Amino acid sequence: MIFGAVPLDQAEGGILAHSLTLKGGRLRKGTRLDQAALELLAAEGHEEVTVARLEDGDLDEDRAAARIAAALAGRAEHLHVTEPFTGRVNLEATRPGVITLDRGLVDALNAIDPGITLATVPAFARVAETSLVATVKIIPYAVPEAAVARAEALLGNAGTIALHPLTLREAELILTRTPGFAQKLLDKGRRTVEARLNGLGVALSGVRTVDHTTEAVGAALKDSSAPLVLVLGASATSDAADVCPAGLVAAGGRLERFGMPVDPGNLLFLGDVDGRAVLGLPGCARSPALNGADWVLERLVARVPVTSGDIAAMGVGGLLKEIPVRPQPRAVRPLPEGPAPVDIILLAAGSARRMGGADKLLEPVDGAPLLRLAAEQAVASGARRVLVMLPPDASERAAALRGVDVDLVEVPDAAEGMAASLRRGVAGLAPDTGAVIVALADMPEVTAHAYDALISTWRDDSGAEICRATSGQGAPGHPVLFGRRFFESLRELKGDRGARDILREGESYLRDVVLPGEAAVCDLDTPEAWAAFRARTGR
Repeated sequence: MIFGAVPLDQAEGGILAHSLTLKGGRLRKGTRLDQAALELLAAEGHEEVTVARLEDGDLDEDRAAARIAAALAGRAEHLHVTEPFTGRVNLEATRPGVITLDRGLVDALNAIDPGITLATVPAFARVAETSLVATVKIIPYAVPEAAVARAEALLGNAGTIALHPLTLREAELILTRTPGFAQKLLDKGRRTVEARLNGLGVALSGVRTVDHTTEAVGAALKDSSAPLVLVLGASATSDAADVCPAGLVAAGGRLERFGMPVDPGNLLFLGDVDGRAVLGLPGCARSPALNGADWVLERLVARVPVTSGDIAAMGVGGLLKEIPVRPQPRAVRPLPEGPAPVDIILLAAGSARRMGGADKLLEPVDGAPLLRLAAEQAVASGARRVLVMLPPDASERAAALRGVDVDLVEVPDAAEGMAASLRRGVAGLAPDTGAVIVALADMPEVTAHAYDALISTWRDDSGAEICRATSGQGAPGHPVLFGRRFFESLRELKGDRGARDILREGESYLRDVVLPGEAAVCDLDTPEAWAAFRARTGR
């Protein structure tokens, strides 16, 4: 292909390289220049134009993309090949499934010619109907036909890319219980597993709850009849000879693999009994968040074989988002001896849009700006450190805090919402911080005693990893304390939802702490709220 600027009298038949806006109309890149187009260019004073010209042996971008996409799809089922447009052809899924592909062939194709490119979803990705699976893109306006022929020959063997539909339709679940194991955890496990299966088009055809013994698990597996059986133990599986995998062997089954290099999800086991696949779920499967078992489950439902070697190869990309509610989060490190320090993040980076032009945090309460009052109460508590989150150019708010022993933290992206302040605040915590209290700066009735009540509850109750203030009538409010197992989740928040999703997921770790009256729910973010507060309190 020849590419470059040519005089107008030599440009007819060339492919316009760059879009041009003219008084007489717009010429888009990729246009074949005819005499009418050249007259438009000449009328506006153009003497030359940049074009691409095909040479003998060249194939234009659309035909090249179409031929390569056809070879890629080959005899594969459940993939739709789109019509070529500007050198691009897409392969789309026609039904939900799991994608397999040959990474070596994809890499080899992309090495044939820089102008020929193929991008795909990752191997073993689960896709929905109409999902884009792969795209062939020819970068220049033409490539040598010989290069296209090499690509076709390379892709000629079936199996470069395939979609495996989610065809397995039923599964059974075995839950185990130990003495004192809470029924609500059994119920939660069932609900979460059923939701996982339903999302893959699989019905949960049976659930058995048995004692956490090798004999009971083995008997339940022998009695199972579904093509897939999931086992969720009350106690984490810590060895291939532990209760649940030993139950598989006792049932006459075969253990294919114990353990996987994916976190969360390490404590998984996989095997089969009488031709039925058996998947031992890690404890983190009680959370709906993604874990390594999901990767194996998706393949099993798509009837893609999973071997011990396949699981061993899942380590790259296997460090998944933390699930803080699992028993041993990876980020929780031992703290020094003695009471762990608690810090406070005071959120004061909002724009006060609902105040009609006034700054709610500078409104006076008891003769001082509300922000100063809130900061002084936080400092007077048993917390070690108070971080006040401020938006850029908040000089008046900063001035209101002069002389108060707090750390001012600017939040450059404060306009995003509360999550930006939380991310910035958690990032500024010291390594030995045991918990953080998230507080709103527009709550005038939250006192040092409120913070101390949260800290005391957290220190006295080993399961109280979230301590939430409520009103005297039990309405949930602020402030809220989060133990360090939730720090990673707080660092990953986005938008203006705050930590509501963390509260919901961490429900089993949540303890409510009652504050007097309306202290936990009295926030002043409108003129009407301020008027009602002053009328009620006289402050």
